[in-house]
Formats: sequence, structure tokens, C-alpha cells
Amino acid sequence: MENALLVGLSRQVALRRELDVIANNIANINTTGFKGESMMFEQYLDPTARHEYFPGNDRRIAFVMDRATLQDFTQGPLQRTEAPLDVAIDGPGFFAVQTQNGERFTRAGNFHLNPQGQLVNNNGHLVLGQGGPIVFEPTDTNIAIAADGTISATNGAGQVGDRGKLRMVTFANPTQLTQQGDGLWSAGNGLTPQVAPVTTRAVQGALEKSNVQAVKEMNRMLEVTRAYTTINNMQSRTDELRRKAIEKLAEV
Repeated sequence: MENALLVGLSRQVALRRELDVIANNIANINTTGFKGESMMFEQYLDPTARHEYFPGNDRRIAFVMDRATLQDFTQGPLQRTEAPLDVAIDGPGFFAVQTQNGERFTRAGNFHLNPQGQLVNNNGHLVLGQGGPIVFEPTDTNIAIAADGTISATNGAGQVGDRGKLRMVTFANPTQLTQQGDGLWSAGNGLTPQVAPVTTRAVQGALEKSNVQAVKEMNRMLEVTRAYTTINNMQSRTDELRRKAIEKLAEV
């Protein structure tokens, strides 16, 4: 009976963690460039309960462990905004930004200019071009961003000039990136950013929406809630059996 309670408890802990992940996905349905998450579970076998210690056949007890959180890097739908500094990545890749903790990577392209005329993301981090931060002149108008990330603008004298080229990078295995929050990822040891393939293009006047599917996540939340309730009922019945067994033994 104790084993049944412990196995059920291990499953409930894992389900609670999964419910938190689903709730976070739902909360970020409207977050630009957000990538949905899912849980990866594994079986843990108790090393102490073995069949040779018992007169009859027995099996090792299997518990549930939440091994890791996996990110789904499939592309979300692109939404037109017509804002000249909004940029979406169509294809694999990330924008590179400079933070106080070093270089980070993002799919969120809702950019704007800071008071110094530098291109920054929604959190004020410098958006990096291939030659460093991208800076505009105070009189720049008619900002245009080409599919390869090249940025041009017309200055006060009516001359068109390049302001830089967005640094778009990709990784051999993006699932190894570490999520930093605020739509940012960091590359750990062994992860080297590479130039995004030519098939990846920048789309001006658009943003990539979250790739979370609301209906799918709501259905998954219902499934997890039902599973949690089922295990809770099983534990209640097991506890009731134990109580009755103790009462019977007390009468003997």
C-alpha cells in the first residue's frame, strides 16, 4: 500500500509540473516569438526492491520523474503590422542582441529606436548587425529592410544609405539553447552560432506570433487535470484500505 501511495505521489508531482508548463504556454499565446514547451518524463526504478529478497517473484518499483522541459522551435504564424521596425524571421534562425550578460538570441522582432538612434528590442537590448549595433541618423526616413536583413534609410539630404545588416544566426541543435526569459536564449558550451541559410529571410512590417495552439493546450490541461484527479481518488481508496486493515489487525 505504501508503494502504491508513493508511486501515485511521484506521478502527481510530475503532473503538477506539466500543468505549470501548460499554464505558461497558455499565458504566452500572444507573446511575440514565444516557443511552446512540453515535458519529458522517464521511468525511475527503485534499486532497493528486488525479487531475490522475497520468497515469491516481485518486480522493481517504477516511479515517474520529470526529466526535462523541451522547447518546440517550429515557426509560429506571421502577422502583418506594417510598422517599419517590426521584423519577422521566415525560416530557421534567430536575431542576435547584446545584453549585460553577453550575446543572446531571440525570435521576437518588435524593434524600435532608443534616444541614441540605436536599434533595440522590446527590452532595450541592442540589436546586433554583422558589424555591431545598428545606428540610424536623426533625420533618417523611409527605413527599408531587405529579405537578407540589409537595412537602408533616406537621410535629411535625400540620400539613401545602408545602416547595417541584421545578424541572423542558426544552430545545429537549437533545443540545446538555454531559455533566459523575455524571449531570449543563450548558447552554452559547444553551441556555435552559424550564419542563417539563404532560405531564411527577414520580413519587414511583420511579427512572428507564438507557436502555441490554444485548443491543443486547453485539451492537454483537461487531460492532466483528469489524470491528477484519478490518482488522487486512487490514493484515497488505498488510504481507506490501509485504515481498515489497521482496524482489523487491532481486533485480532
